[in-house]
Amino acid sequence: MAGRVVDGDGRPVAHQLVEVWQANAGGRYIHKRDQHPAPLDPNFTGTGRFLTGADGSYSFQSIKPGPYPWKNHRNAWRPSHIHFSLFGTDFTQRMVTQMYFPGDPLFALDPIFQSITDADARARLVAVYDHDLTTPEWSTGYRWDIVLTGSHRTWMDAEDDA
Repeated sequence: MAGRVVDGDGRPVAHQLVEVWQANAGGRYIHKRDQHPAPLDPNFTGTGRFLTGADGSYSFQSIKPGPYPWKNHRNAWRPSHIHFSLFGTDFTQRMVTQMYFPGDPLFALDPIFQSITDADARARLVAVYDHDLTTPEWSTGYRWDIVLTGSHRTWMDAEDDA
């Protein structure tokens, strides 16, 4: 996974604190409230933290999270996604969003993804497969940029959009 954090004018946001969390490949979080019967992976915590580079770049290696049931409606499953939290210069400046993987068949059934009525804004939440980031016989690579402000801003979770 790699990308850049930029402002609304495309300028890099250097040294931005970014936290990520995600389910494991079986769709399970290491959290006491997650009662999904998928097995936990003792070698995977599902969390990470890093600073962007001087050019706003970031990269990390992880596993592709699995979809998981969430009981929002009958047979409800969340698409595979990674949560991103970015902190500004003050503790009160925080952006929380989700990055999705291309082609997920669960997009049409996910009320969170579908709550974004602007198709372009939804598309900006989906990473792009990047063959240059792919490591032969090891991992596939995805690129996803985060735009903090402006008309092409990355969508934030509704509860954090205050």
